[in-house]
Amino acid sequence: MPFCPECGGEMAYDSRIRKYACKSCGLSLTYQELIEIRARSRPEIESPEEKHRRERKEYLKWWLSKKD
Repeated sequence: MPFCPECGGEMAYDSRIRKYACKSCGLSLTYQELIEIRARSRPEIESPEEKHRRERKEYLKWWLSKKD
């Protein structure tokens, strides 16, 4: 049973409209929309190498902005 991304309530599948509807707040989403919202809300896990690259890029951007 999926849970609502807005209120956390239970969502039930309504075959007439082919969407999941929240029993609490009434939000209705297709299965694809539900997957996309969950993917966006999940924190991305970055490797140490990716973190190092991102930090270097941010530092370089900061350093160059101070020179103007």
